[in-house]
Formats: sequence, structure tokens, C-alpha cells
Amino acid sequence: MALMSWRKSSYSGGAGSACVEVAWSGHLHTADRVLVRDSKNPNGSVLSVSATAWQACSSLADRLG
Repeated sequence: MALMSWRKSSYSGGAGSACVEVAWSGHLHTADRVLVRDSKNPNGSVLSVSATAWQACSSLADRLG
């Protein structure tokens, strides 16, 4: 996998117990895929979703608070 710039969720637990990181496959505004991983296991599995699906999920999370 190419070198990715991972970003930790601002909602991750302060003690590091529930951390999610995301990376975009390409430039942030033109990416076609969003990659998601558990920051406690950076060499583990990575979930890949379409940018459209990620945007819908993020929007829903924002609305639900």
C-alpha cells in the first residue's frame, strides 16, 4: 500500500481506547476512496469505502451529534 497520511478522529477516546484513523486515496478533494483503520493496530486491516459513502456517513454522524 502506498504511503498514506492518516488522520485520527477528533472523537477518539482520550485514553486511546477507541481510536479511528482515516486517510484519503489521493488529494482530499478529489479522492475516490476513504480508508479507515484502528489506530491501535496500524498494521491490521483497513476498511475502504467510497468517498460518497464516507460523506453520507459523516453527514449522518454530524446530524446525530
